[in-house]
Amino acid sequence: MEDLILSQNGLYGIIPPGIGNMTSLIQLGITLNPHLRGAIPRSIGQLMHLVVLEMSVLGLDGTLPEEISNLTSLEELHLDSVTLTGSIPPTIGMLTKLHALSLSVNNLTGSIPLEIGNMTELQELDFSVNYLEGPLPGTISHLIKLQGLLLSENQLGGHIFPELGNSSLLDMVEIQRNNFSGVFPSSICVGGALRTVSAGHNGFTGINHQTFQNCTTLRYVDFTANNIVAELRACFGEHPLTTMALGQNQLYGTLVTDQGKDFFCNYTQLSFLDLSSNALRGGLSQCFWDMANLVFMDLSSNYFSGVVAFSRTCGDYLSYLHLANNNFIGTFPLGLKKCKELITLDLGGNNFSGTIPSWISKSLPGLKFLRLSSNTFEGVIPHQILQFRQLQLLDLSENKLTGPIPDDFTNFTGMTHEQENVDYVDTGYYGHAQQIQIVWKNVDYLYIMVMAGIAGIDFSGNSLSQEIPNGLTTLIGIRYLNLSRNHLSGLIPNGIGNLVLVESLDLSQNQLSGEIPPSFAALKALSVLNLSTNKLSGTIPTGSQLQTLDDPSIYNNNPGLCGFPLKGCVNSSTPTQTETSMDEDREALWLYCFVAAGFISGFWLYLGFLFRSETWRYSFYQYVDNMQAKVTKKIRSCISCFQVKGPE
Repeated sequence: MEDLILSQNGLYGIIPPGIGNMTSLIQLGITLNPHLRGAIPRSIGQLMHLVVLEMSVLGLDGTLPEEISNLTSLEELHLDSVTLTGSIPPTIGMLTKLHALSLSVNNLTGSIPLEIGNMTELQELDFSVNYLEGPLPGTISHLIKLQGLLLSENQLGGHIFPELGNSSLLDMVEIQRNNFSGVFPSSICVGGALRTVSAGHNGFTGINHQTFQNCTTLRYVDFTANNIVAELRACFGEHPLTTMALGQNQLYGTLVTDQGKDFFCNYTQLSFLDLSSNALRGGLSQCFWDMANLVFMDLSSNYFSGVVAFSRTCGDYLSYLHLANNNFIGTFPLGLKKCKELITLDLGGNNFSGTIPSWISKSLPGLKFLRLSSNTFEGVIPHQILQFRQLQLLDLSENKLTGPIPDDFTNFTGMTHEQENVDYVDTGYYGHAQQIQIVWKNVDYLYIMVMAGIAGIDFSGNSLSQEIPNGLTTLIGIRYLNLSRNHLSGLIPNGIGNLVLVESLDLSQNQLSGEIPPSFAALKALSVLNLSTNKLSGTIPTGSQLQTLDDPSIYNNNPGLCGFPLKGCVNSSTPTQTETSMDEDREALWLYCFVAAGFISGFWLYLGFLFRSETWRYSFYQYVDNMQAKVTKKIRSCISCFQVKGPE
């Protein structure tokens, strides 16, 4: 038998040592059998004629046996997701005929052996997602046929040797999420075949201006979260780029060329652009928005300025637009009216002014995340904004909005049910497409919305007035609600207890009055609450979750409030047993006093008649004396009892 393919067969148990007796095997495939256990048998080193060995996605453990170096005819070795431990043995360098070596998604430790440079036929090297450390061995420059170098998500570090690009066939370099530092090697594109460079989340400090100038085939470049100090336009030339991810660096300069043309006007194939958190400045020309294939754009946290001048059209695919934390001015960009596919729109932290347009919900029907915070928008919140059916996040905080909060939230179906916590499937470069900045539990967060499944509303820091609308209490899917620092008045709606998923609720610094609704006790998920600086009164409700909120400051500046965690209520509405008894004694005392007064009045009324008959007179005197004695005795008894039971 030359070929044995047992892939995806639901195999159990261990790989039998006797497999080494099948010495005529040329191809062995046992992939996708996650219930196989044990270690790779050392007898596998007896398969001297083996050309292809595929043993990926198994439930094995143990180390990579050194006997595998006996397979000198091997051209392909795939041992991915096998939970291998230990280090890569130096003897692996004896497999000089290998074209593909893949040991990804294991628990390998130690350094990459120098002997790796002996595999001069190697075209693909994949050690990604392990715990390898140390520098990248310079012997990799001997791999002149290398096409793919995949080392992402390890602990490799140090400077990368300049000769990395010796292979004229090098097509893909993925080294993201390591500890590499220094200037990115300028020879990376000498061969002219490079299409993909993924080096994000390292410590690179620079890119030579000649590094990518001649990479006419470059399509994907990712240097996210490094410390690169460079002028953007000097680093890149004309490339058929589809992805440019350069966020979280120290890039500077403008996007306008010396001839007044926008740097990105030639990037017509670009679908993903992230320049966030840099030091870029200047304005954006209209052709910047002419990239018809653009899906994702993040220019947030720079120094861009001027009016956002959209062209006549908006890309048919633009779904994620982040322009936050810049110095853009002008009214709400009218050109957005044509961006029908938008899912996320973040204009927060700029100098936009004017009113929020009423067409926004009709023109952007698929919007899920809308953030307009920290601008100078004014006027009322248009009631049409409540027509969004898929909206999960609405942040209008820190503006100059006035008037009431619209009441009809019937169409806000994206917030009327619990959002599922979906694990985000990374499609290559949209892994951070759903990030947006929000104030969550009084802290600024970069919110990964698809993973978190959070829905919420933030209208804080405006001049909104009148009552909190009852319609808000129908949004049972929201996890945070912030209406603080407005001029809201009236009562807190009784239906607030419907928001059973809410974790953060801030109604502070308003003019709310009345009692805190008892339905607060139903807020089982509540972990952050602020009702301070209002006109609330009465007893604070109790409940299992409310009792954990023991910081008195969350109720500060509400003089009429009492109860935990504030001082206890003095005038309780439920009288004690002692108070009830005292009231009853007082009533009895007054009753006997009135009876006595009645007898005395009657006595003087009929006195004249009584004196006419001596017999009646003597009988009456005796009767009055007896009654007087009884009444006096009872009065003295009541007074004595009242004095004993009186307040201490």
